[in-house]
Amino acid sequence: MKVDVYKFPQGSPDDLSALQAAIASGKINPQHIVAIMGKTEGNGCVNDFTRGFAVQTLKNYLGELVGKVQADAIVYVMSGGTEGALSPHMTVFTLQPSLPDAHSRMSLALGVIHTRNFTPAEVGSLTMVGEVATAVNQAIAKAEITKKDVHFVQIKCPLITSHDRQKIDSSQLPSKSISSYQSMAYSRGASALGVAVALGEIRLEDIQPADICQNYDLYSSVASTSAGVELSNCEILVLGNSPQATSEFVIGHSVMDHALDVQSVLQAIANTGQSSDRVVNIFAKAEADPSGQLLGRRHTMMDDSDINHTRMARAVVGAVVASVVQDPMVYVSGGSEHQGPVGGGPVAAIARL
Repeated sequence: MKVDVYKFPQGSPDDLSALQAAIASGKINPQHIVAIMGKTEGNGCVNDFTRGFAVQTLKNYLGELVGKVQADAIVYVMSGGTEGALSPHMTVFTLQPSLPDAHSRMSLALGVIHTRNFTPAEVGSLTMVGEVATAVNQAIAKAEITKKDVHFVQIKCPLITSHDRQKIDSSQLPSKSISSYQSMAYSRGASALGVAVALGEIRLEDIQPADICQNYDLYSSVASTSAGVELSNCEILVLGNSPQATSEFVIGHSVMDHALDVQSVLQAIANTGQSSDRVVNIFAKAEADPSGQLLGRRHTMMDDSDINHTRMARAVVGAVVASVVQDPMVYVSGGSEHQGPVGGGPVAAIARL
């Protein structure tokens, strides 16, 4: 396979001008688009409808070019929240067969898949963990990537609205007192644990229902999950390197131990074997350390009643990552439950060979 990666700025969630120009010029064949990751300028919380607005705009536009069925098969991961220095943008992934005479090398490969829809009672549950694990393994097989060469698994997952709660017995929920906002964390956490199971980082039989969003010793080093109200299933993008690929890009990853861990960002870039000026984009998870400490100093991100801690964490990590590559158009997603160690999170870099 041959994977190409493009990054475009956006003036608003429905601004497709840069993508449209690339398609009009022939730079991108819309038939080859398989995944789009975006940062939108909403609040990233339950009522962030900029994510759904962006997806709807993309589906309507691409549906006219490739047909509704193919447009719906694309994986859309819209992450709300561009606090601080983060700049709204989209990263477009295309996939096409390699040319017969193309030279294969260890380079970027991907797999995409959609799970079935989840009921509200299944969101954040062990059932979700198992379904995600199965789907991730299927995507890895499609991509012809060995598990050790998987560097990032991006998942968009659902949440539970207050309307959903009215349809089910609260005893079926992961936590009887779970709020709509807390359901985002449970969904992210269960999805991340599914990645860990798929990659052999954790055994499914070693996870108890009470471990989800409680036992943070269990985590994946490559999972990045983002919850939203705009879908009921999980949309999954697996990224890694494969010797069968003929791409002009490569991916590497590392794990941030805390929000200011610049060295891990540099290590992710170094693991691509390329210099920072060849980086197309950085993908990172952000979390306000629930201990209330950052490098031994007290932080107040968990105590601010005006701004949610996930928004503050995005701003902090976004600034750290952007300072390394000197580009505020980086993908930083808040809430890293079971995604890297507590207070940290996975970080990946895609660079041009």
